Amino acid sequence: MIFLFKIFRRIFTIFLLLIVVVPGYFAYSIWNEGHQARPVKSDAIVILGAAQFNGVPSEILQARINEAKKVYRQGLAPRIITVGANAKGDNFTEAGASRTALVAEKIAKSVLAAIPVGRDTLSSTVAYANYLKAHQLHSVIIATDPYHCYRAEAEAKDLGFTASCAPATTGPAAIDKAGWRYILRETGAYLAYKTVGHFGIHLTDQIKK
Repeated sequence: MIFLFKIFRRIFTIFLLLIVVVPGYFAYSIWNEGHQARPVKSDAIVILGAAQFNGVPSEILQARINEAKKVYRQGLAPRIITVGANAKGDNFTEAGASRTALVAEKIAKSVLAAIPVGRDTLSSTVAYANYLKAHQLHSVIIATDPYHCYRAEAEAKDLGFTASCAPATTGPAAIDKAGWRYILRETGAYLAYKTVGHFGIHLTDQIKK
């Protein structure tokens, strides 16, 4: 009986460590990437979608657009891809709202591509990955929120692309405004992706092949 109790206690201790250490490690990784991420010269910039209101980008989406525009004008990539579908009942898509905003900022239409697909990070990643593959592009700069960088880069890399991140420096999701709630949410989302979504993304990739 004592022997069984010791085994149970060890198993419980290991389990406890796992549910504390693993999420803690990824929470730190998400925080660290949010502070350290820097865009590197790539084939394309991708603006991940966020809310829009009748074609007008929300503050979060506008911050991503601003970052993509800055990176493009720095010459780090020759094209910008906007991605994101519309919510039920919406007449405008996130991808379309981003593209319209970029055109209004004098970004040439010839360097823009809008992919009106994706209501979450994973489906958006699969959508733009298919576009990149079709155009024989291999590397991407992802314009998104700082604490979203880690998961967004991981999903792109898992599909075989070289990925870096251009974290938004303004808006409600910027480093100085986003708190631990965002990090905790991203930790849960990343763990869910690695345990469930990671399988799905590879299954989708195999089907398309």
